[in-house]
This record gives sequence, C-alpha cells and structure tokens, in this order.
Amino acid sequence: MKNLSAQPRLFYGPWPDPATRGALAALQPAVGGTPSRPGKLHLTMAFLGQRDEHELPALITILQTLPAQAMTLVFDHYSHFPKAELSWAALRTVPPALLALRAELMARLAAAGLAPAFEHDRFTPHVTLARKAGPPPAIPFAPVTWHAAQLVLVESDKRSGEYHVLASRELN
Repeated sequence: MKNLSAQPRLFYGPWPDPATRGALAALQPAVGGTPSRPGKLHLTMAFLGQRDEHELPALITILQTLPAQAMTLVFDHYSHFPKAELSWAALRTVPPALLALRAELMARLAAAGLAPAFEHDRFTPHVTLARKAGPPPAIPFAPVTWHAAQLVLVESDKRSGEYHVLASRELN
C-alpha cells in the first residue's frame, strides 16, 4: 500500500474499465471547459473527505463486506451543475441496484461512525467530464454502457491531483 498523507481525502465508487473510460473521455470535447483527466473519470458514491489514516482498516472492511452485484450503467445524456460549473455524463435511468448499494454503503458508514464529509439530499450518479464548464450542448450521443464490476476506495492526492486506488473488490 502506498504511503498516505496524514489525512487522506477519500471516496468510494465503481471504477471504470479502460474501454468505458475511453468511451467517457470521447464525450469530453463536446462539453468545453477544463476536461477531467481520463484516469480520473469515475462515479462517486460517497465522498468521505479528509480522514485519519487510522480509519482506513474500517473503511476497507466496509468495502470488502458490502453486499453488491455487478450492474450495467447507461450514460445517455449530458447534464450540468451550474453553481459548481461541472458538465457531466448522466443516466436517464438509475439502476435500482446502484441506489441500493449506495444506501447500504451510507448505512454502514453511519453505523461505524464514519459518515461522509457531506451528503447531498439527493444522490445524482454522474461522471464529471469537465470543470469550469458552461451548460453542455443539447446534442445526443451514442449511449456509453458500463458494466460496473469493480468497487473501489480511492485517495485523492491534494498535492499531485492524482487518484490512488487503496482497496478494490470485484462485483459478481
């Protein structure tokens, strides 16, 4: 395991395979703004913020014991968070399995006293394509189908801006 910063910034989420990551990256030119690096394209299920390193074993245990199945996510349109100036790939239909997985993850984090840094009232699954972006074009694109088969706990390194997968599990 790599050396963590004293208080790593962490998140959980499905991790795209290279083909899905490439298909999502191909959507970026249409949205303008500053594109997310292809290696950083992901879907965040729970942003934990800065955490003490001693919490890591419990967070990994939650990941490894979370009941979860692989699922298909179909990104089929662009959307935008105006206040944050983010353009993203969105799903018209969110699979119930994704919502159930997130609900179970949040319940387990709360039960362990490891609640996320903040929680939005509503979970909006998305993949951020660009920052400092205006509204995306209202043009259709060929849907990107992602067979989400890997769930990860990731550190976002504040110094380098890179993501480091700390723990991973396959979803069946």
